[in-house]
Amino acid sequence: MSTAEALGLFAAVAGIPAPDLTDPAVAELAAQFTLDVSAVDDGQRAAFFAATGDQAFPVVQRIYAHDFVPRVRAVLGAVLPGVALPEAVPHDGDAWPLLEEFMVTVARLRALDPTVTELVRLRGARLHDCAVCRSRRSQDAIDAGAGEAEFAAVDAWATSTLPGPAKAALALTDALVLTPDDVPAAAAAAARAHLTEDQVVEVVLDVMRNAANKIAVALGADAATVTDGVELFTTDADGNLAVVGTA
Repeated sequence: MSTAEALGLFAAVAGIPAPDLTDPAVAELAAQFTLDVSAVDDGQRAAFFAATGDQAFPVVQRIYAHDFVPRVRAVLGAVLPGVALPEAVPHDGDAWPLLEEFMVTVARLRALDPTVTELVRLRGARLHDCAVCRSRRSQDAIDAGAGEAEFAAVDAWATSTLPGPAKAALALTDALVLTPDDVPAAAAAAARAHLTEDQVVEVVLDVMRNAANKIAVALGADAATVTDGVELFTTDADGNLAVVGTA
């Protein structure tokens, strides 16, 4: 799987129609989703469900697409200004199959090593406060030599002893989630210094893929699947996640 193919699917995701924000409850949840999904409260959630009924899941999928597509464009534009992103491809059908295909396609990218991929995922899980994501660890990263010291370092990565490429990837993660319209010059410079163009694109698309956890968090469907320890998973060559145990 090439980054070009993944960006082709990104263009299709960019063409998902915007949600209807005329209902105040939908507009409020969309705004909170964008600003800080972890702060969506029970009242906002209940009002959103009342407004959308059985369309709650499709509506929040559209919110997700329209939240993250501009972030990807802004951050890639700041870090790789010479790389042209494909134009949006209109998509009028059910968004979920397309989003699933996008997420699996991005999971098949292999420019990054498994440890950096996992650190990026964990940082997003912390920032979005996704319980199920925080309760998981990548067996692929563990097999590559990562341990709890590396995983815990995502909480204070800038002052950690993580290597340059990992810090550069985590700086991009923070830029996408926290300051997409104002990418720190140091973060852009570190990305160009420590990562290849394919790796930069993969980090950015990984963050978007992982940020699908915002859908679950917004809907209150992100409960951890284990109550003790962590769930171990692996990602196969086709981009599919498989649970392989607990630790």
